[in-house]
Amino acid sequence: MEGVLPHRAAQLLRDARRVVVFTGAGISAESGVPTFRDDLSGLWARFDAQRLATAEAFHTDPDLVWGWYEWRRTRVLRAEPNSGHLAIATIEARAPSTTVITQNVDDLHERAGTRAAIHLHGSLFTPRCVAAAGHPATLPDPPDGDVARPHEGGRIPPPRCASCGLLVRPGVVWFGEALPEAALTAAVEAAAASDVLLTVGTSGVVYPAAEIPRIAARSGAAVIQVNPEPTPLDRVSAVNLRGPAAQVLPALVAAAWKETDKT
Repeated sequence: MEGVLPHRAAQLLRDARRVVVFTGAGISAESGVPTFRDDLSGLWARFDAQRLATAEAFHTDPDLVWGWYEWRRTRVLRAEPNSGHLAIATIEARAPSTTVITQNVDDLHERAGTRAAIHLHGSLFTPRCVAAAGHPATLPDPPDGDVARPHEGGRIPPPRCASCGLLVRPGVVWFGEALPEAALTAAVEAAAASDVLLTVGTSGVVYPAAEIPRIAARSGAAVIQVNPEPTPLDRVSAVNLRGPAAQVLPALVAAAWKETDKT
């Protein structure tokens, strides 16, 4: 974090009536969750992540794709929410109205205490049937032995839907697929109605999700960006806080409500 945390960011957050927190891969990377294109190591290193993350790949080799996503899921289960995730849960508890929107497919916000994050790109923990209706499916957590020894390079047959017998697929948004309509609509409405949008750890280049902070700015909200590096969102941000989320967000929360806590 460069210099002293700007007083303006704390004041904006403290005075806001409707807050949106919009997160990307950067905050999860601070918990040890690799970004999507970095999440190919060991025996998976010979594959192209972008080619695995398609409906066509699943149709061609469902065991391979399911095995990779189960490997990713077990890695996420071993990760822990960091202080940035915990600070976001604190914002949700302190601010009058807070909506958390994430591009991440992990469950770290929920495990940190966030009540109902909007997952724009789906989740590794919400598998669904391949049927057109895409109804949800329930999977048990892997046994402890599997979490300790992820399936590196192993093909794993996907389960069958208990309702219709079709294959169960990962509940993430693949390349070539539209974002979940209900999630996108809720995110756009929350951004447009916000007073402050806090964008954390996102590059601002993956569309249509990257439009969310810009919608907030066009609607009159103050955008506060938390990112170690400059991004295209610098131009629409009222305040840019340089540094990792795990350091910046707890400091921002402490500064925003320190006066309230003294009364």
